[in-house]
Amino acid sequence: MQDAGRRGFRRYGVGVSGPLDALAAQVGNLMVGNAADAAFLEVVIFPLRMQFKQATRIAVTGSDAQMEVDGQRCPPWWSVAVQPGQIVTLPAPESGGVAYVCVAGGIDVPVVLGSRCTDLKAGFGGMDGRALRKGDSLALLPSRALNSNRRFGVLPPCAGIPLPEVEASFSDKTTLVRVVPAAQWDSFSAVTRERFQTCEWQITPDSNRIGMRLSGDTQLKPEKALELLSHGIVPGVVQIPPQGQPIVMQCDAQTAGGYPKMATVVAADMWRLAQAPIGSRLRFQCVSMQQALDANDEVQAYHARVKRAVEFLFQDV
Repeated sequence: MQDAGRRGFRRYGVGVSGPLDALAAQVGNLMVGNAADAAFLEVVIFPLRMQFKQATRIAVTGSDAQMEVDGQRCPPWWSVAVQPGQIVTLPAPESGGVAYVCVAGGIDVPVVLGSRCTDLKAGFGGMDGRALRKGDSLALLPSRALNSNRRFGVLPPCAGIPLPEVEASFSDKTTLVRVVPAAQWDSFSAVTRERFQTCEWQITPDSNRIGMRLSGDTQLKPEKALELLSHGIVPGVVQIPPQGQPIVMQCDAQTAGGYPKMATVVAADMWRLAQAPIGSRLRFQCVSMQQALDANDEVQAYHARVKRAVEFLFQDV
């Protein structure tokens, strides 16, 4: 269980948590009329099966967003009204890595340090600080409205947000992720920095919400051995441990670490990173700060288009 994240406590060693794919979660909450900080389910293990005890509205986003209501398949990125007793199933996705289930009103669990999100490594928030189990029952907060039975969907970001094409020399399933140089970028030679960008990095099975671990055909080593004191890190930072294989910090990343920071994934591509499944491949592309800001503007424009469309659909409800 997650929400928008636990902000303002990093100086005490408390991570942000929140969704791996913040964009999908934000859109899902829009599609059921929720506030941006409403709690939802983040699904990384499939299939998921839920039975609803009350009438409500749900939306499923992220991955390829497959959803079945009483066995009837719904299109991707879809919002529907469900009735008491109906069963909603999320089968294993054909593409993408993580899905989100947003419910009108949001999920009602205690607020811990200003958030309902689960911090798995610390063991608090959400449902007793743990992942959900078979048989768990969740309460919902009152919804603002959305009593309509209207069904609708939105264009997913993979189709609605432009991205430079990956060169033909890379496989069709390679995810391009843009980065900007981080603090120790210049500690690596020009050749090593080029290899960082030209290598295809495979996401390994020991990846989790703390860090996405990558494996490639090259080792990234600084020109000189670095002895760094632990320093602040944030989600998106690409650390290079001694073995030379990158780790991309995720939502549950620790607040400090001592590995060299080679790059940072731009905010606009964090959702692309989240939707790259285990075993798939990444390629990094270094961009300028202005290009990173422009990419963020494109994401915000997409979000604004979805918000306007959803508000129009429900203006008469």
